[in-house]
Amino acid sequence: MADSIMSKAATMEIPINSNGDTGTLPEDDSLEQDLQQVMVSGPNLNETSIVSGGYGGPAGGIIPTSSIKGPAVYFNPEYLDRRQAPAPGPDIRMKSRGVNLPKSQSAASRLAHHTEQHPGSSNHNTNSTEEVSRGVAVEKLDSVKKWGINTYKCTKQMFSEKFGRGSRTVDLELEAQIDVLRDTKSKYENILRLATALTDHFQRIVQTQQALGDAFTDLSQKSPELQDEFGYNAETQKLLCKNGEALLGAINFFVSSVNTLVNKTMEDTLMTIKQYENARLEFDAYRSDLEELSLGPRDAAGVVRIEMAQHEYQIHRDKYERLRSDVTIKLKFLEENKVKVMHKQLLLFHNAISAYFAGNQQQLEQTLIQFNVKLKPPGSDKPSWLEEQ
Repeated sequence: MADSIMSKAATMEIPINSNGDTGTLPEDDSLEQDLQQVMVSGPNLNETSIVSGGYGGPAGGIIPTSSIKGPAVYFNPEYLDRRQAPAPGPDIRMKSRGVNLPKSQSAASRLAHHTEQHPGSSNHNTNSTEEVSRGVAVEKLDSVKKWGINTYKCTKQMFSEKFGRGSRTVDLELEAQIDVLRDTKSKYENILRLATALTDHFQRIVQTQQALGDAFTDLSQKSPELQDEFGYNAETQKLLCKNGEALLGAINFFVSSVNTLVNKTMEDTLMTIKQYENARLEFDAYRSDLEELSLGPRDAAGVVRIEMAQHEYQIHRDKYERLRSDVTIKLKFLEENKVKVMHKQLLLFHNAISAYFAGNQQQLEQTLIQFNVKLKPPGSDKPSWLEEQ
């Protein structure tokens, strides 16, 4: 029995596929049963024969072996795993014949497959986005609602004050300082406007003097009989033009400093004053609202409304007090800065004008050095040839 089994196992054909790999072996139930029986019973190798030749060859090919003493054959569980054929790979001949092989799954198909397996992930993301959008919409709606209520109360308070039906909070000392500041700003704006006009007019005078000096110089060269007279006048106009440019530098410095004081420093203080006045109006509006609620019924709903009104009143009162303190501090510093700046600028303006019309060139130059006024080179105000294109 052992001879027949081993001869049959040794003479089995091994099918080869087109790629040279071993194909799937056909299932042989009888062979497996015989092998299992041999593995269990553990046959003696002395009864084994070696068979040469192919399957179904002559019996003469059987060579009996001599007695071989050795251990029995034990069952190897990895044998059955090795007998299973590997997964068939792509056939090279099919590719050469133009047969299309199945493509791998794309990213979209894998994503769709993942979505089918985990449908809750996309729903969770959608729900989160909807919740965020809903939260933003609710916040905007609340802000619009608060703005509408605040605007209504402030408008009501403003008309009540204009028609003499409502009361307003007044700080007499601070209101007087604010009125003085507004009046001062108006007067300084007038000085700034006049100084700017003087600069424009004097600029034309200097340009005219320069043109006149060039004309005298040209005539002195073309008129030999009047060469000296034209030469004297040409030098005088050039000297006046030089001194005029120095005076223009001093006036421009004066205009620039006053413009900074009026349109930046004072304007910043007035912006804070405007915020203070708006806070005062809101404070009076919520104060009047609290007074009206305090005169109403004291039931549960009325008490809740009074508490909310008291809370809003306290918030706007703190804001009003803070801005009033800011305005007081800014007015104090503005006054100190105004005195310091105008003292310097008025002294510069006086000394420069006096030295120019007195014809004292040395004093005019000394005045410019004293106040650190730097003159612009001639032609610096003209646009470059790139800007003209």
